[in-house]
Amino acid sequence: MNIKNAIIFCLLCCFNLATAQQTLTKNVVIITFDGYRWQELFNGADSALLFGKKFNTQDSLWRVKKYWGKNEAERRAKLTPFLWNTIAKKGQIFGNRKYKNFVNVTNKYWFSYPGYNEIFTGFADSLINSNAHPANHNINILEFLNQVPQFSGKVATFTSWDTFSKILNEERSGIAINAGFEDVKSNHLSEVQQSLNQLQHWLPKDYGRGERHDAVTYLLAKEHVKLNRPRVLQISFTETDALAHSAKYDYYLDAAHHNDAMIADLWNFMQNDPFYKNQTTFIITEDHGRGIGDNWPHHYYSVANSDEIFFAVIGPDTAANGEIKQSGQWFQNQFAQTIASFLNIPFQIGKKTGQPIKEVLPQNK
Repeated sequence: MNIKNAIIFCLLCCFNLATAQQTLTKNVVIITFDGYRWQELFNGADSALLFGKKFNTQDSLWRVKKYWGKNEAERRAKLTPFLWNTIAKKGQIFGNRKYKNFVNVTNKYWFSYPGYNEIFTGFADSLINSNAHPANHNINILEFLNQVPQFSGKVATFTSWDTFSKILNEERSGIAINAGFEDVKSNHLSEVQQSLNQLQHWLPKDYGRGERHDAVTYLLAKEHVKLNRPRVLQISFTETDALAHSAKYDYYLDAAHHNDAMIADLWNFMQNDPFYKNQTTFIITEDHGRGIGDNWPHHYYSVANSDEIFFAVIGPDTAANGEIKQSGQWFQNQFAQTIASFLNIPFQIGKKTGQPIKEVLPQNK
């Protein structure tokens, strides 16, 4: 089914929604960490890695003071305070395997391009087996929504990794995508946009993989929100993965802490804007996990545990159940339909996709 026919089918389906449970959510923000382990999310800093010398790039005493605590609740709240002081009180967090609460990818590769394809298309594609894969042949939920009248021109993507221009097929999709070191282009750039366009090329490029600093990505996204008020926004960070691959555990922790702070800043900004307040849902997840012990810098199908992920949701339709401690199994391929369900749009692309995550939606939806 091509995108035009899929949208026609979608609009026909919309007529059947009149008696369906409607959500309070009018806008959705999808944010991804890259390769951030569930172990740090739920347990805080790993003592073997934090106190050891092998994976720390400098004297770690001040980071021990910053991130260590007497128990996991204290440690994880120090590391990602927004997730544990706000989402854990007002939303839901899934993936603590201590409680047999499992979240996994379904693709068989366990690295980035296959993972992001699964998040945004709703299914694993065995043909996508490389980060160098060409422009994605699959229709994703963002381009699908961009073809629906009420969301047309109101879908935007800001990512630190330049490969997203292929993952989301920028040329075909028509989404406003800003990826990697791409400048924001407009005939009327704000002063902030002009400064960030310049700054991103002046900062050190440590990673050499088409990945800019997450702070630049975030601030460009926030400025776009201020100027254009998108209805659907995607932000993808990358520094947790890049620094893990560099085996810099101390910097990896810093990256997670800073990503959490950026998410908090955007949530607070939107909750103070009448356009977004109490009608915006945040979905936070990742593309893949990582190994454990000395294997923590790595991920791939040959690295055990790197198919293990997490997700968190906060918004007006999601019950404040906090950390989910019941046993269960959820999958990466469920996010696309969950996004669509929050916006009351049937996502039909002629492919079998994962089902919406009913636990985060209104109970009778």
